Amino acid sequence: MKFSTCFTLAASLLVSSTSAFVVVQPSSLMVASSSSSNLAMAEVPLEPEPEGGEELTAFSSMEETRMKNMGDFDGKTSEEHDNLPVYKFWLQSVAQGELIKGYKINMVKEAKKNANFPGFRKGQIPPYAMPKMNAFAIQEGLIKTIEQAVSAYGLKSLSGSDGEVEVLENVEEMCKGYKDGTSLPFTATFNCIFDPTKTPVAAAEVVIEVEAEEEVEAEEEPAAEEPEEVETE
Repeated sequence: MKFSTCFTLAASLLVSSTSAFVVVQPSSLMVASSSSSNLAMAEVPLEPEPEGGEELTAFSSMEETRMKNMGDFDGKTSEEHDNLPVYKFWLQSVAQGELIKGYKINMVKEAKKNANFPGFRKGQIPPYAMPKMNAFAIQEGLIKTIEQAVSAYGLKSLSGSDGEVEVLENVEEMCKGYKDGTSLPFTATFNCIFDPTKTPVAAAEVVIEVEAEEEVEAEEEPAAEEPEEVETE
């Protein structure tokens, strides 16, 4: 699964990511300012939820997150995963402020080791560079949140262009004036397969299996012996 972003970082501040994800961001998307304010959340309104789809149940708890299966992806199958069918998914979640803050702290720490800006002491990050640091931390926070959701809902990511993820909100708007510790709600769409190792057994199959086991136990259980009749004189 890949993600790409519409923003870039200065080469002197870029810290390589170990994730295989790339956030695909529509460059033409315009986001209006929100009419309501929330100190805990960024004021970037979410794109409307698509109609239809099947609401999924998570295998492990993930707060403020929803996932819908929007149907098969043009009838495609995944050759890298035994030709399992590929589906399109819609996700609504929140990149937690503390997660983003942690990425920023680590990135600033690494960047200071090689920072050498004119007019600033060696190892010092100038204020004008901090928005770029925020942008990178936000990107990593989105990526990590999506990775967690994919795992929590029993899915498996794809490689190549079929595995790209599109964040539907404007990431550039999220980065503008971002304050440390602010959580970022977002929605995204992507293609995945259901992880066969995590697919739950249907309830009907469980009932049939239990009934079959009970029948086998009944057959194996020896029949009760009838008491012998005693003749009386």
